[in-house]
Amino acid sequence: MLAYIIRRLIWSIPVIILLTFVIFALMRAIPGGPFDRVGDKSLPPAVRENIERRYHLNWPLGWQFSSYLLGDDLTGVICRNLSFLASCDVVLASPNLDVSKGIIRGDLGLALKQRGRTVNDIIAESFPISFQLGVISIALALLIGIPAGVMAALKQNTWIDYSSSFIAVLGLSIPNLVLGPVLIWLFPLTLGWFEVATWGAEPPFILGLFPRSMGPDFWSHAVLPAVTLGTGFSASIARLTRASLLQVIREDYIRTARAKGLREQTVVVMHALKNSLIPVITVLGPLLVIVVTGTFVVEQIFGIPGMGKHFVTSIGNRDYTLITGVSLIFAVLLVLANLAVDIIYAWLDPRIQYS
Repeated sequence: MLAYIIRRLIWSIPVIILLTFVIFALMRAIPGGPFDRVGDKSLPPAVRENIERRYHLNWPLGWQFSSYLLGDDLTGVICRNLSFLASCDVVLASPNLDVSKGIIRGDLGLALKQRGRTVNDIIAESFPISFQLGVISIALALLIGIPAGVMAALKQNTWIDYSSSFIAVLGLSIPNLVLGPVLIWLFPLTLGWFEVATWGAEPPFILGLFPRSMGPDFWSHAVLPAVTLGTGFSASIARLTRASLLQVIREDYIRTARAKGLREQTVVVMHALKNSLIPVITVLGPLLVIVVTGTFVVEQIFGIPGMGKHFVTSIGNRDYTLITGVSLIFAVLLVLANLAVDIIYAWLDPRIQYS
């Protein structure tokens, strides 16, 4: 297993680099640039050229990516050794080669549209909040979805099954854009329960991710966005658990377990449920990454300063480094989540072996 994990991690490096380059190139292929306008005014061409030279946007695309990946200093060294290349002339003529240290040293670059701020600073402030909201939402979805799916499967074609299926379809049908405002109108504005907006935890966070306190004030802010985000997920998990468990409980080894005289609770929990969770885990890994890196709609509705808005606003602003940075974080987490899913497979089903 250890050799498999190491091999997967090594192979993930070129995948992440390739994905980063694709995003890096696509952002620059979009018409317009980050410094074409400031507010409603267009910048004079000379001013725009000076700013682009400051951020090395006048370099050829390959050398821009080399700077983003390796840093300005290493890119300068490479160009000095390859000075016979015409494309190196622009790099060697740059007055400053200290803008970027490269992502290999943890530097995601300067935010082009937020003066004096780095992408690292923006992610360090916003990602923990999205992470907290995402974890709470997924925990709520699992607490509701798995028991509901199990009950529906064990009581197939009864009122419990029909009620669970109806609620699941209803939860999938109501978008967050509708559910969020309804919850705000009902609980904070009408009943005076919970807070309308913002988040109940502020930096610095424990280990950079977890809130220092999870008291009543934290939950007063967290309940409504977590319910808004987790409701649809719980419905999907319930339907997936029901379908998978119905298939598993008809297997021969389940009938054998019952014939041996095991209690129904033991048969379901220790034998059937464990194997039926494999499809749930399959979708749970990528789903967790999606929610912990920010959900634009829910964060906008509740005024939560998470990372979701940066996925959208950075594209409109042509903030090359910010959109590449948040996409890189997403890609790394997705690779790790898929690896974790494969490891959990082996724990849920001993028949699955990795070599």
